[in-house]
Amino acid sequence: MSAYDIHKGDNPRIRLLLTIVGLATLVLLGGMAWQQLIAGRAYREMEKRQTLRQVLLPGPRGEILDRHGRLLVGNRPLFSAVLYLDDVRADFRQEYSRLLRETRETLADDEIPDYRQLQWTARLNVVQSYVDEVNAITGREVVFAERTLIRHFNERLLLPLNLVNDLDKNEYARLVEQLPVQSPIQIFTDSTRYYPYTRAAAHSLGFVVLEDPVDDPLIDDSLKTFTFKAKRGRTGLERAFDERLQGETGSEIWRVDPLGFQDERISLAPPRQGERLITSIDIDLQQVAEEALGDRAGTAIVMKVDTGEVLALASAPGYDANRLTPFIPRAVSDEIDERRGWINRSLQLSYPPGSTFKVITAMAGLRSGDLFPDSVNTCRGLQRVGNRLFYCHNRSGFGEVDLRRSLQVSCNTFYYTASQRIGIDHIAAEARRFGLHERTGIEIPFETGNVIIPDRDWKRADGRGGWFPGDTANTSIGQGFLMVTPLQMASFTASLARGETRTRPTILALSDSEARQRDHGGEPIGLSREALAAIYEGMEAAVGPGGTGRLAAVDGLRIAGKTGTAQFRADGESLNLAWFIGFAPVEAPEIAICVMIEGTRPGEALAGGSTAGPIARELFRQHLSPAEASGRQTAATGR
Repeated sequence: MSAYDIHKGDNPRIRLLLTIVGLATLVLLGGMAWQQLIAGRAYREMEKRQTLRQVLLPGPRGEILDRHGRLLVGNRPLFSAVLYLDDVRADFRQEYSRLLRETRETLADDEIPDYRQLQWTARLNVVQSYVDEVNAITGREVVFAERTLIRHFNERLLLPLNLVNDLDKNEYARLVEQLPVQSPIQIFTDSTRYYPYTRAAAHSLGFVVLEDPVDDPLIDDSLKTFTFKAKRGRTGLERAFDERLQGETGSEIWRVDPLGFQDERISLAPPRQGERLITSIDIDLQQVAEEALGDRAGTAIVMKVDTGEVLALASAPGYDANRLTPFIPRAVSDEIDERRGWINRSLQLSYPPGSTFKVITAMAGLRSGDLFPDSVNTCRGLQRVGNRLFYCHNRSGFGEVDLRRSLQVSCNTFYYTASQRIGIDHIAAEARRFGLHERTGIEIPFETGNVIIPDRDWKRADGRGGWFPGDTANTSIGQGFLMVTPLQMASFTASLARGETRTRPTILALSDSEARQRDHGGEPIGLSREALAAIYEGMEAAVGPGGTGRLAAVDGLRIAGKTGTAQFRADGESLNLAWFIGFAPVEAPEIAICVMIEGTRPGEALAGGSTAGPIARELFRQHLSPAEASGRQTAATGR
């Protein structure tokens, strides 16, 4: 082989070597490009998930105010003694080493320690030692549970571990003063709901519970996320307007070390407080309603006639919502449950309305032409309907009774007789015209739909057989199968005072323009001026001398009212109900009131006039003082 042959440029072996090197270079460059340009994103996501953590910070809830801007629900500081576990890692290691030495000394040579359990025991011992330090200063006797520590360590490692919750002002001051400067125990400040008027309007306002914000839009699926508990509305306005009150969630992004502890905060987006909610409640009137009800089971409702705004809605027995925050103790829950205090009796339960329903029966008769303002019936204390005797509440009878007097003294036999001419179809249709067959639609959650306006079709569909004349007689005085809520009766009373058939109640304050444009969706009552005047005059006489509602009277104020006493069954026992509905001033109605008191034991003497009437009087007196009423009456008469 010559030198020329060796150095020829077209040597096939050189070309093969260059080809192999070129291909290898291309493969290497392609792999590098793949790793950098395509697979790099996946690696960055893996790195991000391994080294970054997100912490969500729920925003403080918005305040709830009464119609005059007074605070009904706010936020108070919630102080807790906490540990950040990252600060006590050295303590964990030291305690673990101590426990491991002691354990090995007690084990046989062939036995292996339970290293995992020793880790948890060491951690719990360290945490409990700091809890004991707090106990010694505050006087508490908190014992920390291992399951709580395990759950926190696995699910909430970046968040502070609560050692002692809800410190009062004295405990807070002692801890700040006595804890060593270098102590890892810190005072953590959060917020919790605060109800300055304690029990007032508790059922309407509602309360909150602590929940994980699992559906928060800020949750980043690419990051492991830790969340503080968010406050969610469970009942009342807190539930109905939870989204508005919630506020805007903030977030922190942390870089963590290989064990998951904090290393460096990368970013912070602070939370923002939720919106304010202005209610229609007048807290002064609400407190009068609460005090007037006292310990009796029942409800008192005050509503603006023109707009349907609820000025007071009290239900008893109730509860102090401050006892339900930051969490609901089991003992408190059991106590409220035993008193049946969770129930909002104004709208969650339905009852027979008793003689307050006679106003509906009277209007049904007047509109059907079977009853007239000057219709007269002789009351002898009882009336035969079909094969049964039906009694008046005055067994001696009232003698000659016209429409006005029937409302004044609440004569039963007048309506027993009239109902047979009017018929159940007209009575039921009139009740439905006023919306007594359906929910009112108020913003407060859990309004019952279990309301009954009975007629032939309803009774047959319910499997109760045919309709009898006695069923009509019972319905005409608000008994039998009839069931309505106190809120419905308050709405009916406002409608009657306004001369229309519907009132849409609201618990939100309306602006002046909203109030002027308020459309309740009803129609004129459809009675002649003489017929409607007869209804009003009979109801006004009921609150005057000789009337069943005379204990609701306020000097100098013209009030139209109607009392009712009914029987209902609860837990297998027959109990009494006392009702009062009314509006004032008669010449220019401003407010409508419904009071219902529920008997708690068989045979308890309740009557609409003597039991519910005095409560209504206090409400009329609070909202419409005699001086104001006298001035309005003088202006109306021109005297």
